[in-house]
Parts: sequence; C-alpha cells; structure tokens
Amino acid sequence: MRVAIATVQVPFITGGAILLAEGLHRAIAARDIPVQTVTLPFRFGPPAQVERSMRVWEEEDYTHLNYYEPDRVICLMFPSYGLRHPSKVAWMLHQHRACYDLFDEARASPEERALRERVHDFDRRHLAAIEGRFTISRRVTERLSDSVGLSSEPLYHPPPAADRCYAGRFEPYVLFPSRIESVKRQELLVRAMQHVRGRGFAVLAGEGGQSHAMRELAAKLGVADRVRFTGRIGTDELAALYANASAVCFTPLDEDLGYITLEAMLSGKPVITCTDSGGPLEFVIDGETGRVVPPDPAAIAGAVSDLLAQPGLAARLGRAGRDRYAKLIPGWGSVVDRLLA
Repeated sequence: MRVAIATVQVPFITGGAILLAEGLHRAIAARDIPVQTVTLPFRFGPPAQVERSMRVWEEEDYTHLNYYEPDRVICLMFPSYGLRHPSKVAWMLHQHRACYDLFDEARASPEERALRERVHDFDRRHLAAIEGRFTISRRVTERLSDSVGLSSEPLYHPPPAADRCYAGRFEPYVLFPSRIESVKRQELLVRAMQHVRGRGFAVLAGEGGQSHAMRELAAKLGVADRVRFTGRIGTDELAALYANASAVCFTPLDEDLGYITLEAMLSGKPVITCTDSGGPLEFVIDGETGRVVPPDPAAIAGAVSDLLAQPGLAARLGRAGRDRYAKLIPGWGSVVDRLLA
C-alpha cells in the first residue's frame, strides 16, 4: 500500500497545517507504509492567485506520481481536495476562511466577491464527490455544514508537542503561547493586565505581525512590567513555560481547533478562553477544566486573578483538563486507522 498526503504550503509561515501534515506522515510511516507528502505553494492574494491555485489542483492527476499510483490520497488543505484520484479522503483543517466566516462584505471588492462565489462552487463540487469527509474539530464540521450543506466527521488528533508536555509548578504567571496576530487576540490579555489583582504577570510566547503593536500597547497602558514577550523560543523552553504556569490564556476568534488548548491540558493547566473562541470550547468547560468568559478584558482579568491567587483551584481544574483530554483525544494509531479504512 502507498499513501500520498496532499496539502499546500504558505512559504515562510510555519503553523498548524504543516505540523499536522508532519504528524500524520510520521504516524503512517511508523507502520512501514510508504508515504509521501506532496505540497504546492499557496498565495492568499490577489484573488487571481487563489483561482490559479484551484485550477492547478484540479489538473493534478494523483493516479500518476512519477509512475507510481498511491492507493489512498489524504487531502488536508484547500484546494488540494480538487485533485483527481479514485480513492481520496479529505481531512480538513478549515475551508478558505477568507471566503467564508472571515469575509468582509462591507470592504470586499468586486474581484473578492467573485472569488468567494468560485470558492464556494469549488468546495461544493469537489467535497461532495468525496465520500470520506473528515475535519479536525466539531467547529470545522459545523462551518462546512452551515456554509455548503455538507456533512463530515470530526477526527481529533494529538497536538505536535504531546510527548513533551509535563506538569510542573504553579508560578504567578499566565501563558499565552501563539503567533501574535489580530485573530488570536492577544490584545485582550494585554488590556486585561490593567485589571489583574496581585503581582502576577503575563507571558506572550511567540512572534507575528502584531508583535510590535502589542509591545506598544503594553507600554501605552502602563503594563509593560506585567507583560513579558519571549519572541520565538524552542520546544523545550515552551514546554517548561506550559508546565510552570498558573494558567494558559487562549482567546482567539473562532479557532478551528487550537493545539494550545490541548497542550495546556496535557501540562495539567486550566485554560482561559472566550465564548466566541470556537474549537477550544469543545474541551474547556467553565468551572471544570478552565474558564470560559466573554471576549472582554475585565472578564478575562477576573479569571486570571482568581487562578493566580488560588493555585489549589488551578491545580484542580488542570487535573480535570488532563482527564478530559484522555477521554476525547485518540492516539495517532486510531487516526490512521480511520483515514485508511
């Protein structure tokens, strides 16, 4: 048996899509099954480049890959599922969100509106033709159903750093480990630190397009001494930050899944998230495995203050989170079984 993993790559950006493809590749290879990950570059704009990417994938014939025909093709990212092969499944991280839930009708140009229609048509045609439709979370399944009327099966998987996570102390800081971008909403935590009781502080681990803006905001609000920026750090250092935090804050806007939530739970830490954060809400239960609050700095400050001041409470919620992870998240072996069935 041969397996091909088809996906796209956005040059110079390393995120969850690449990490998922790498994890899936390793899990299949561990069974001594020949596997190859085949990628093509993807450009978010202008619209003509997105349309070009759709055409390119529709022309891809995966029945002939250098004189080899894979027995199964697993398509991960838009628009890779447009390729031609008689035995393909889709395991979707998300749709092209710029043409769905992140589409700005008020600011969209005529070209962007036309692209949205073409993307919706592309998804309806190609995804409807695939019997094995999987997603990485219930939230992605809901979006697919609401947008183009197609059903799919959520299929959870372990986060990339699962084998590095461990539980440590409860030191007086809350950790927000993520790319610093507008959609991740680190701004909520920076603003919340004005209202956090006690002497605790926040650690923002990572870098991104909003890094400079968040540093400026912390200085403007007078909380630069309460918000620490690590920049890019290694996996061992990040694991230690998880292990010794009092809580992990992850407040994105409608996240697909959220590896951060799962890594926090494996590290025995409660998660603070928001009522509109999407994927994390499948795992975080308010008052049981963390706190779910409105996307409001004052509400976040209250949750941070409580967990910093009560390490016993943080430890109890963290233990419950680790137990919930064990119940919900299968190992890679089960994931591979489902995708190759």
